[in-house]
Amino acid sequence: MSDNPCASCNTENASCGSTCNAREPAGPAAEKQKPEKLEQSEFNKIRHVLAVISGKGGVGKSSVSALMAVGLARQGYKVGILDADITGPSIPKLFGLRTRPEGFDNHILPVKTPLGIAVMSLNLLLPAEDDPVIWRGPILSNVVKQFWTDVVWGNLDYLVVDLPPGTGDIPLTVMQSLPLDGLVVVTSPQDLSLMVVRKAIKMADHMGIPILGMVENMSYLKCPKCGEEIYVFGKSKAEDTARRAGVRLIEVLPVDPKLAELGDRGRIEEYETDAFRRQPLV
Repeated sequence: MSDNPCASCNTENASCGSTCNAREPAGPAAEKQKPEKLEQSEFNKIRHVLAVISGKGGVGKSSVSALMAVGLARQGYKVGILDADITGPSIPKLFGLRTRPEGFDNHILPVKTPLGIAVMSLNLLLPAEDDPVIWRGPILSNVVKQFWTDVVWGNLDYLVVDLPPGTGDIPLTVMQSLPLDGLVVVTSPQDLSLMVVRKAIKMADHMGIPILGMVENMSYLKCPKCGEEIYVFGKSKAEDTARRAGVRLIEVLPVDPKLAELGDRGRIEEYETDAFRRQPLV
């Protein structure tokens, strides 16, 4: 056994050598070396790539990604969703997708929603939707890269990348490897969520990725009888947080049982909302 195993990919005999994607140079060389962005394949022409990020889980990031894609599609744009939350994918469930993607010339064809949104998710490739993915970081990151290089997205105006929560391997891989136009940050009103989401904003700044704006999700619950807005998680801090972070506030979304119901039934495209249709994202 080697005395110097690769801590990143956990190859104890260090047989991965210098070709391991998980290894990064240390010291000043690491600061100077910048990963090259992956090129689009000959089958794709994607105009804008947007990633949706949150500092923590449980803020409805995937629902926001889905609503963003639906809002853009309703405006007549050609839209795709790359589900980069490999170990906790939610996008196929929200859209009711169960069809296995087909192959094409060593590439993969995404599955289309009723509105025509192209979707690629690892959950569409698993035997059962509740099968776990028990992989280490480098493998997860390589899958995300393949979803960019090996999927036939075709001509898209927008590709929405639904990132896993946090600032780990996959968000780092997406920021380094994909030609992002910017990030949309999702938070909820709790101080805990806002504290952690600031970490995501600082990560984006460190990586040189623009923040397109912030979405405060689950901001309030509207009483079905009197219409009063009930602040379940505390008074909204959206405007103050956006101002302090120096980003624009894109949307303030309520807790809506109807959205939860349609998402559980795989019919999120039927949800009636003006969200993500009032102002351009880029």
